[in-house]
Amino acid sequence: MPSFTYKARNPRGELLTGRLEGNSSDAVADELMRSGLTPVDVKALVGKAESVSMFGTYFEEKVSEVDLMLFARQMASLLKAGVPILRALASLAESSAHPAFQKLLGDIREGLTTGRELSVCLRKHAEVFPTFFINMVRVGESTGRLDEVFMRLFHHLEFEREMRDRVKSALRYPTFVVAALAIALGVINVFVIPAFAKVYKSSNADLPLMTQILVGFSEWTLAWWPFLLAAIALAFLALRWWKRTPDGRYSWDRWLLKTPIAGKIVHKAALARFAKGLAMTYQSGVPIVQGLTNAAEVVDNAFIASRIEQMRNGVERGETLTRAATTTAVFTPVVLQMMAVGEETGELDRLLLEIGELQQREVEYEIRTLSEQVEPILIAGLGIIVLVVALGVFLPVWDLGSTMTKR
Repeated sequence: MPSFTYKARNPRGELLTGRLEGNSSDAVADELMRSGLTPVDVKALVGKAESVSMFGTYFEEKVSEVDLMLFARQMASLLKAGVPILRALASLAESSAHPAFQKLLGDIREGLTTGRELSVCLRKHAEVFPTFFINMVRVGESTGRLDEVFMRLFHHLEFEREMRDRVKSALRYPTFVVAALAIALGVINVFVIPAFAKVYKSSNADLPLMTQILVGFSEWTLAWWPFLLAAIALAFLALRWWKRTPDGRYSWDRWLLKTPIAGKIVHKAALARFAKGLAMTYQSGVPIVQGLTNAAEVVDNAFIASRIEQMRNGVERGETLTRAATTTAVFTPVVLQMMAVGEETGELDRLLLEIGELQQREVEYEIRTLSEQVEPILIAGLGIIVLVVALGVFLPVWDLGSTMTKR
């Protein structure tokens, strides 16, 4: 029979810890309540045999964003139909074909049986449920409109996924072209230039400066390619690690907003997320200060998130939302004007939704015209590279040909 560790409080409120055996955590919780204790936390005690299976779960498929969307949608439908939350979680676990998701729902259900709130149970799985999601569920619990909150979360997650996919698709074409160009340059540097270098050396002719640079770089690459690959790999890993630090993420996101073409798309997508996220929290009855905190968590840009937190501080000091937004210098005049109209008319949530729709349409337009904006830059860059390589490779050939003609 498996063993469980527990934390429970006695009638005097003192916290007790211990270990019990039982068929499940629910059975252990029932045993504690029969003995006059209030369960606080019950966890399975992992033994040697179980540690091997835990190592195997490292390779299990994780809960995806689509699973989270379906969870929000199905919970909204079940709760709206009057199904109790425990039965709803059990139904979702039985109908799910995802083992990791079934285990997750089972753990949430066990937490609810011990008397904890749903938001507290979700917070135990912060790697799956974002902080914004958990905060909205807590608002739904406090207002008694949990089904409405789940439906709004579903629409918000669907919007987030669509925006993220659009931005990725927008950046896919230039990334592919740059990668293909880098591979072509690598092939020329490793195979083409060395072949011409042998011809140049056999002729004992004076080489132009551009040719000397190309041949020297090719020889250096062939001599040091293991260290070059190691340096590129280390630089890539170091960049990933740096981007995961708070300062690195802030600096990277700030630089990303300043890039010539991608910066506009990222900026408008972040504003769309902010507007729709704040509108959803405002409609759910969340105070504007808490709504700004939640909106900062969904913009997916650390620089803009810091400016939204600056807005929150201004609102706490008594400033209007529009005035606080103006000082951040990240909102466009159109957005600020619509925000001001929303505050004056008392329809801030409706105007925020319109801002989100407006920014989303602008993102879609930027994506549709992306190829027209990127192609001239790529063609110019490709032309310069081809010109440099062609002159460096063929200038000595022309010189040799002219010398042989004179002879």
